[in-house]
Amino acid sequence: MYDIWVLVALGGVSVIAGFVDAVAGGGGLITIPALLWAGLPPLGAIATNKAQSIVGTTMAAWTYWRQGHVSILSLVPAIGAAFAGSLFGAIVVKQVDTSALEILVPVAVIAVALYFTFSPSIRDIDGAARLKFATFVPAFAFVIGFYDGLFGPGTGSFFMLAFVALFGLSAARASAHTKILNVVSNLAALIFFIIAGDVVWPVAIVMATGQILGGYLGAVTGIRYGAKIIRPLVIVVSIILAIKLLFFP
Repeated sequence: MYDIWVLVALGGVSVIAGFVDAVAGGGGLITIPALLWAGLPPLGAIATNKAQSIVGTTMAAWTYWRQGHVSILSLVPAIGAAFAGSLFGAIVVKQVDTSALEILVPVAVIAVALYFTFSPSIRDIDGAARLKFATFVPAFAFVIGFYDGLFGPGTGSFFMLAFVALFGLSAARASAHTKILNVVSNLAALIFFIIAGDVVWPVAIVMATGQILGGYLGAVTGIRYGAKIIRPLVIVVSIILAIKLLFFP
């Protein structure tokens, strides 16, 4: 059993994490340390984080969808590809050494931060797409989904970069599409954790409640303020994630 005040604190943390995640991704940077502080073992913290965060991501995705920022029908092939990629990555991770990613991923995440800092194409209206959406979004969804199942950190940043830089979506629409595919890629990994019995359900349920509120508020904020809030949050989250991976693996 967990102390009631520990659960209350984790619930509050999940509201903040859900908000940040709905706008820019990276909520795990807040919840994973909190779960470890609460005494969960590392694997239990990762599994429980997946279980609670997927609720906030789903709420954010639903809110963006209700406001007309994403068409589920147009994403059906990408949804299937993201799930298959993440499932494949979760299987492969048990058989390969992923230590090289601990260096490569921070470099890639810093590149994302630099792009969002200096690119003029991040705006509140759609721009010109460099690649055909129907053809290439499923391909990117599979690759990034595979990475999510294999390693994970920075998945939201990579989806955001692809939707903005390659498919010309506005900041809010890019965030909306990212949330949909994040839900799917997280679900594949979560299935493995549930089967293995790694999720600490009392903690996950309490935090999921906070994620509902945080995910909704974050999505509404992202829709209302667009690039003005999404751009700086993506930059900050990407830089913090890179520092964390480089110096506090």
